[in-house]
Amino acid sequence: MLFGKLLGLISLDMGVDLGTTNTLVCVKGKGIVLSEPSVVAVKKGTNQVLLNGNAVGTVAREIMAAAPDDAVAVWPFKDGVITDFEIIEAMLGYFLRKAHSRKWATRPRVVFAVPCEISAVEKRAITVAAEHAGAGKVYLIEEPIAAAIGMGIDLGKEGAKMTVNIGGGTTQVAILSRQGIMVSRTLRVAGDQMDEAVRQYVRERYNLLIGEGSAEKVKIEIGSAYEPSEEMSLEIKGVDATAGLPRRVVINAAEVYEALSAPVGAIVDAIKTAVEACPPETERELRNDGMMLCGGALLRGIDRAIMEATGIPAHIADNPMTVVARGTARILEEIDTLSQALEEGQSPA
Repeated sequence: MLFGKLLGLISLDMGVDLGTTNTLVCVKGKGIVLSEPSVVAVKKGTNQVLLNGNAVGTVAREIMAAAPDDAVAVWPFKDGVITDFEIIEAMLGYFLRKAHSRKWATRPRVVFAVPCEISAVEKRAITVAAEHAGAGKVYLIEEPIAAAIGMGIDLGKEGAKMTVNIGGGTTQVAILSRQGIMVSRTLRVAGDQMDEAVRQYVRERYNLLIGEGSAEKVKIEIGSAYEPSEEMSLEIKGVDATAGLPRRVVINAAEVYEALSAPVGAIVDAIKTAVEACPPETERELRNDGMMLCGGALLRGIDRAIMEATGIPAHIADNPMTVVARGTARILEEIDTLSQALEEGQSPA
């Protein structure tokens, strides 16, 4: 125990929120030091990472923005599932080395927040990737628990707690108690699917093709999960689906609300299903104490829409996008007292 504490003082232990869209890395005592897209640029037809293995994250996105003929973008973590084990290793290795600005004097401990449904094979892949990057001990913690810790929820107290983490590719709904996760639901509907719903709506309504970036901008600036009470609009540009020529249209908040109704409705239904799976006394506790929203929970009116549909107060966490990463940071600070929430990563024999 004493050796572990001394080791923590001389090594830069790290926590990682591995997300479909973005990955955040925090360093013990420093907080979040890296936040980059979970993407890798590779040579077309191969798994060869460009720029000698450095075309990862922000660098990869900049490369792909130039639309090169010989490169493709790979997102190795899709809908909460690893889709390319070789690329995930290259990506995690790059992020961990970049987060550690100097050569490692010792092999640091690394805590990964992972989805509840992650498979044993995926857990091993993450562990091996971290070890190859220079990590010593690798720990895994389920995302809802990391999120709760990051939001300052005391899991040691009696009573049920509920978290809803709206990510890029998945939404994780969980009800927790002192014993751990009572109920969890992972829905493959989140921020990315909202963007795609906006794109489809614009194409069907205006016969206009717009990019992912434009759709996300529409969602952020005038999107709403609750019927908007104020008139807002935004001009967007795209390509006419028939003529193939550039064209602009003006879309209003009511239209975006309509476009987002299906993905928002799916998230609300997942929350209702999780609550219905609880004993009556747990449901009463949740109705009294409410639930905490994090991740991409900044969509206008999402808390109100959830509360009206479920009857449970919904509260948006402070800095909701960094909650899970902050949870891993706190775990690093209190790894001895919070160790019961961790699973030690196992590499293949």
